[in-house]
Amino acid sequence: MEKAQQMGIDAYNTEQTKKIELLSHLLEQYNDGRKKTLFCLAVNLLELGDLEAISRKADTETSGMPIKEKAAFIAQLLQQCAAEYGIELRLKKRKEER
Repeated sequence: MEKAQQMGIDAYNTEQTKKIELLSHLLEQYNDGRKKTLFCLAVNLLELGDLEAISRKADTETSGMPIKEKAAFIAQLLQQCAAEYGIELRLKKRKEER
């Protein structure tokens, strides 16, 4: 809500639409069956400009690679970007209370 208030609703909606498109692209081109959570977290937590740059770089540098290599390549780029912001792209599971 804070970001929407700062940017304005229209700009925020535009950004979210672009992020949805990027997520779809990541899932279609780089998901090896094990990256859906990573991509969802990255798209929600990273800045749009960073995501677009990573996507462009991966699109250029992974052409012709097998899907597992493509997935590993972009996962590494996303993790590196997140680390620069002090973000960990990993779900934290709660311990069950007994």
